[in-house]
Amino acid sequence: MIWYTALVLAVAGERLAELAVALRHTRWSLARGGTEAGRGHYPAMVALHTALLAGCLAEAGLAGRPFLPGPGWTAVAVVLAAQGLRWWCVGTLGPQWNTRVIVVPGLPLVTGGPYRWLRHPNYVAVAAEGLALPLVHGAWATATVFTVLNGALMAVRIRCEEGALARMTAADVRA
Repeated sequence: MIWYTALVLAVAGERLAELAVALRHTRWSLARGGTEAGRGHYPAMVALHTALLAGCLAEAGLAGRPFLPGPGWTAVAVVLAAQGLRWWCVGTLGPQWNTRVIVVPGLPLVTGGPYRWLRHPNYVAVAAEGLALPLVHGAWATATVFTVLNGALMAVRIRCEEGALARMTAADVRA
């Protein structure tokens, strides 16, 4: 359980690094006239992702979930792949990447990197990590609850992003 705690804490550290990058990108975007959409759902997203990390440790520890090598190591591989995909998204979007929905007028839609194949690849990474991280140590209830709640939240988030991008595109066409 010690190494699993270290893994969850490493993911928490990665999330803190994301927030630091997002804060820098927020300043960049707002300085260029960016506008934020979807502020209402952002606190729920933060709470859900925090609960994921806490739930992983709580369920594995309190319920005595064992580490099962076959599914456990497979889940570790998925967690690592999700991290790789997430940071590929961050690198591809550059300063346009954010944990918030901020659209800067006049910037083109990014279609390189993983966005070549998927419209929202970062959310694939989030979904994969949210399912796999708990399953590393058999926390199936946490994996299930996160996946269901995250699916509902992503439906809201993607509608918000698509609306913000559509408004930006419409404004660019009018200009």
